[in-house]
Amino acid sequence: MARKVKRQSKARSKSSAKAKGTRALRRATAPKAAQPRAKAARKSVVARAKGLQSMAAGITANDAAASLKWYTDALGFSLKERWEQEGVFLGGSVVHGAVTFNIGQDDWKLGRDRKKGQGVRFFITTADNIDAYAKAITSRGVTLEHEPKDEWGFRAFSVADPDGYKLTFLKPLK
Repeated sequence: MARKVKRQSKARSKSSAKAKGTRALRRATAPKAAQPRAKAARKSVVARAKGLQSMAAGITANDAAASLKWYTDALGFSLKERWEQEGVFLGGSVVHGAVTFNIGQDDWKLGRDRKKGQGVRFFITTADNIDAYAKAITSRGVTLEHEPKDEWGFRAFSVADPDGYKLTFLKPLK
């Protein structure tokens, strides 16, 4: 009885033949137990984190230069950039870890008596010692709205920036 044998197509491209050769080489060089781990490692490199990744707040200040100085000198942020256009200072950006504040100079188009910071509070989580951070801030002349205390699963304290924006620094209790 004759056995039917499948013929290979001559139309196979060089790249697919090369890929097949590479797969065969990988199978020959990697032990079977390591193959699933290698495949998982390749997937994790390709996989992208899902969901929101970061946020930067943009605020308007009466004196953006003074606010940038306060965020760097008092809170320990670093100046990321200063914005100028045709020699006119417009504001800047400060960062501390993954936290960014973009601080723009008010152009006064909505009036000079406009209050800033009303109804706005930023919640900033940290992995650092919250009590030590509060102490460092107060040593630089900042008045805390409240001392560090435990509530709602966090140890937290709050400050207000020069324009009245509220910042609450939190560290999870667990």
